[in-house]
Amino acid sequence: MRIISYNVNGIRAAFTKDFLGWLKIADPDVICIQESKAGNDQIDIESLEKIGYKSYWHSAQRKGYSGVGIASKIEPLHVEYGCGIERYDSEGRVMRADFEGFSVFSVYVPSASNIERLGFKMQFCEDFLVYINELRKTIPNLIISGDFNICHQAIDIHNPEGLKNTSGFLPMEREWMTKFINECELIDSFRFFNDQPDNYSWWSYRQNSRERNKGWRLDYNFVSYTLKEKLSRAVILKEAVHSDHCPVLVELEF
Repeated sequence: MRIISYNVNGIRAAFTKDFLGWLKIADPDVICIQESKAGNDQIDIESLEKIGYKSYWHSAQRKGYSGVGIASKIEPLHVEYGCGIERYDSEGRVMRADFEGFSVFSVYVPSASNIERLGFKMQFCEDFLVYINELRKTIPNLIISGDFNICHQAIDIHNPEGLKNTSGFLPMEREWMTKFINECELIDSFRFFNDQPDNYSWWSYRQNSRERNKGWRLDYNFVSYTLKEKLSRAVILKEAVHSDHCPVLVELEF
C-alpha cells in the first residue's frame, strides 16, 4: 500500500505543471492532497478518473483557500468530510477515507501569520488530538497524512536556533506534536526509517531556498503503532516540483 501526502499549493496550478504525468509515475494507491484551493466544480476529476483514481474533495467556503482531498485507486468503504467542528470544517481542513482494516486522513493544519491565527492553530491542534483519540476507540488503525505546519525536532528545520521564535517551530507547537504522537500512539513514519538531517518537505520561494536546501519538514505520514509491523518504507519525494512543498510517501504491507 503506497500512500502519498502532498500539499500542492493549488491543484489547478499543479495540473498545469504535469501533476497527472507525475502521479502516473509515482503510482500511489492513495494520495492525500492539501491546499487544493479549489471548489469541487473547479477540479478536473475526470482526468484523475482516466488514470484510475476516484477522488473526493472537501473544499473551504472561502474561494481559492485551503481545502483537502483524497484520491484512491481502491474505492473507500466510507468517506468522512470534516471533523464535525464548523470553524474548521468551513475551512476544509480534515477528511477521512475508511478502507478494510484501516483509515486514511488528509489534514491541513492552519498556519499562523499573526497572534490571532496562532491561537486558532493551537485550538485546532488540541481539538484534533481529542478527535483522533476518540476515533481510535472504534478505528484503531489510522494513517494521518498531511501538512501539519510544524517542524517537530531541531533536525527537521534548517536553522533551529534562528527560527525558534517563528511559528512552525515554536516550543508550544513542538510540544503539542510530541503530545499528539504520544497520546494517540503514532509513529512518524519518515523518522522510523531515517534519522538523518537535511531532509525537508517545504522551502520558501525566496532566496533560492530550495536550491540551497534551506527547508522545513512540515509534511508527515503518521501511522498508528498498531500498524508498526506493516511499515516497509517512508521517503520524501524531493524531485516533485509542482509546489513549494514536495510529496512524502509511506508504504505498508497489508
